[in-house]
Amino acid sequence: MAISKFLLVTMVLISLFVFCLVEADDDGGDGDNQVVYTAGPEGANNPTYIPTSECGTACEARCSLASRHKMCLRACGTCCTRCNCVPPGTSGNQDLCPCYRDMLTHHGKHKCP
Repeated sequence: MAISKFLLVTMVLISLFVFCLVEADDDGGDGDNQVVYTAGPEGANNPTYIPTSECGTACEARCSLASRHKMCLRACGTCCTRCNCVPPGTSGNQDLCPCYRDMLTHHGKHKCP
């Protein structure tokens, strides 16, 4: 019986610790930290140009509401690296980045989130 109480108390403490870590990791922002550059190699022809070094930040914003966050980040990172472009917002707006919009998987489905 003493072991059961010990395990219960331990599990509660671990749960509280994990909860505190998750809360501390939350930046408290509204999630609208999309990076969009208005100038690039193509200038005004590509208003959503993003240097490869900024793909992580842009994809983090794009995938912020995704249910499969890591998968979304991986696909978005691949698309951003190839296209130097990530559409604004968490979904849609892909017409602003035709390369991103037109990239397909081997099965003919859209690759980019």
